[in-house]
Amino acid sequence: MRELHGWLIHTLAIAALCGATAQPGTALGQRMMEVADATIQRDLVYKRVNGAVLTLDLYCPEKVSGPAPVIVWVHGGGWRRGGKKRCPAVALVPDGYAVASIDYRLSSTAPFPAQIEDCKAAVRWLRANAAKYNLDADRIGVWGMSAGGHLAALLGTSGGVPELEGSGDNMQYSSRVQAVCDVAGPADMPALTNLGPKRMFAIEGLLGGPLEKDKAKAIAASPIHYVSKDDPPFLIVHGEADRVVPVEQSQRFYEELRKAGVNATLKMPHVGHQAVLMDAVKDAEVFFDATLKKR
Repeated sequence: MRELHGWLIHTLAIAALCGATAQPGTALGQRMMEVADATIQRDLVYKRVNGAVLTLDLYCPEKVSGPAPVIVWVHGGGWRRGGKKRCPAVALVPDGYAVASIDYRLSSTAPFPAQIEDCKAAVRWLRANAAKYNLDADRIGVWGMSAGGHLAALLGTSGGVPELEGSGDNMQYSSRVQAVCDVAGPADMPALTNLGPKRMFAIEGLLGGPLEKDKAKAIAASPIHYVSKDDPPFLIVHGEADRVVPVEQSQRFYEELRKAGVNATLKMPHVGHQAVLMDAVKDAEVFFDATLKKR
């Protein structure tokens, strides 16, 4: 296995951690991710909905022998903040992957299921434009952390669920993905109680109201609710010392995936919510090499 450059892992992980606390409009919050030997196309429009223009940044390796497998990066931020500019997944571009870092409607703009509808629209757009950008439409993985991990997991388990597909362009293309790396993402919304006002505020913002008053929507937003034997391979990374998203969320999710016969791996380093990303970068390379690369 080719080793990732240590400096690149360290730089990207630290940047992602800093981005979690950066405020919009600051120099730190606005800094773009760069990567050598890549063609970078920013702000490609993948969807227009209710006056919103949704875009993605596409990082493509310059030297590839054929269509590149794709990794979709879904940012975190409690579903209510964050953006595509910070993208730790670009660490894998030198290894031959195209990386699409996407924006999606935040909960302050639209409640669930807007976020997953947008993620699915981005996957369909990538398939529709695969030939134009030299992408392999049959090998698309997704990777996200925290709220992004939740949406990545939901992409993986809800393939073909019409209630979450949304509408718009490229509906003739599949929104299914072939591999999922879920880092510290919540998986079972109804079980998320007693998290404290700040965490519950984020969940209520996503659902559009108190969790206990709309349990049907909470269930619909839960990746664990859709687990089936035809789900793609999963890598779940969750810190044992996570005080933001209970590690039990990933443990139960992993157990349900395995029970259904899904190829799933769970790693639980003894770190907190933010620091887990540094472990996940190395694990993600091994995982995506095994699931998305042709052999």
